[in-house]
Amino acid sequence: MKELICILCPNGCHLQVDEAGDYAVTGNACPRGAAYGKSECTHPTRVVTSTVRLLGGSYPRCPVKTDRPIPRELIFPVMAALDGVTAASPVHCGDIILENVCGTGANIVATRSL
Repeated sequence: MKELICILCPNGCHLQVDEAGDYAVTGNACPRGAAYGKSECTHPTRVVTSTVRLLGGSYPRCPVKTDRPIPRELIFPVMAALDGVTAASPVHCGDIILENVCGTGANIVATRSL
């Protein structure tokens, strides 16, 4: 039995996920909690936030994030890929800075206009 705290809403339900019983979830107050508990135990994903270098802007770095969650095991390869990225000003919020990062299908997008 694995215990988690659901992060999908402010309730913060304490979930129990039965890994031996087809990942049955208890302790959730809504269906989203059940889906979160099962996915967190079978295939956890995260949205990665970071910064990249910025040339010609008012600030030396531009905040970025993935436009969709990526598998948790690819966080470090994505961060390593971002280390070599430099964006050129002007950058607008939502601009794609890096497409299909590490073959995940996720794009790295700017989260601020600079």
